[in-house]
Amino acid sequence: MSVRPTLSHAVRKLTHDVEVMDERGRTSMIAIPAEQPLTIYVDKRELVTLMTLGGAPEALTLGYLRNQRFIKNIEDILSVQVDWDVDAVAVVTRNGIENIEERTAKRTVTTGGGEGTVFGGLMDAVDAISLPADARMAQSTLYKVIDTIRTHRSVYKQAGSVHGCALFSAQGELIYFVEDVGRHNAVDAIAGKMWFDGVQGEDKIFYTTGRLTSEMVMKGAQMGIPFLLSRSGATQMGHMVAERLNMSLIARCSGKHFLLLSGGDRIIFDDVLTAATQ
Repeated sequence: MSVRPTLSHAVRKLTHDVEVMDERGRTSMIAIPAEQPLTIYVDKRELVTLMTLGGAPEALTLGYLRNQRFIKNIEDILSVQVDWDVDAVAVVTRNGIENIEERTAKRTVTTGGGEGTVFGGLMDAVDAISLPADARMAQSTLYKVIDTIRTHRSVYKQAGSVHGCALFSAQGELIYFVEDVGRHNAVDAIAGKMWFDGVQGEDKIFYTTGRLTSEMVMKGAQMGIPFLLSRSGATQMGHMVAERLNMSLIARCSGKHFLLLSGGDRIIFDDVLTAATQ
């Protein structure tokens, strides 16, 4: 097994109790997400500040570095240490980030719940990505994923105002579930967990509660995942990127309803299930 970085385990309380008053003047206590800043330092150089729920800060940091293509191999990271006393995470690498000044000079602000950023050209890596041509997902598996998310215990059900992302096996078994104040953070945290655990994406299914934007599609593709599901919609550029990659992009997933926007050849429709939804 390859060498993995040393990680801290610095979680914080995910919700904060506040007193509220309703339209009839009645007061009560409710829980809201406990958002906080987390500044990433790489080899003592400040890189970026993310606003996060703080449930998986080490995984978030790893996933951010991976999805922004700053570091290619996890073996090049020695440690990831989070210190909530100063709202910062210190990353120590073996050889630094090559051409970091040039690579951070061009910054694209992307759409999303929680601001996402991409350093360098958003589409630069699309043609270099090849998703597995033989990956298939049964319609019954899609419904299993939707039902698992519906019944899964979450901060959203308690406090609202967060996005969730999840990784499933080809059989629809839940592997990881992460919530954060922005869907970009949640997907990065999943990517970080996969990277650290050595989990490959070619036979996996990714679910997000947020919109399927170009950056979300690109992040899924960089993890090698051929199936991307959402209870929300998709953007034109997200659809364009998915079609270019032949990724199955599936939006508006709720109950037995879904909209397949691309990658239709990857989905195995069940005749009985299809008839039951008509």
